[in-house]
Amino acid sequence: MNGKQLKNSILQWAIQGKLVPQDPNDEPASVLLDKIRQEKERLIKEKKIKRDKNASIIYRGEDNSYYEKMSHPKYKFA
Repeated sequence: MNGKQLKNSILQWAIQGKLVPQDPNDEPASVLLDKIRQEKERLIKEKKIKRDKNASIIYRGEDNSYYEKMSHPKYKFA
């Protein structure tokens, strides 16, 4: 196995959660992402931070896989 194959294998194991034991009590990543979005919106409203020009959202597609959708700088997500 060469270096690139090893790197790809390690990344795949990480994505699958096989590098460290998983805690069934941990909240899903989607819940954490929602909390981060809410906190970011609060900070934007308080004018402590500015809105990203090229924001993105992570969503689950019909095939149950996750995807990232990039926004256009002039438009907000619906």
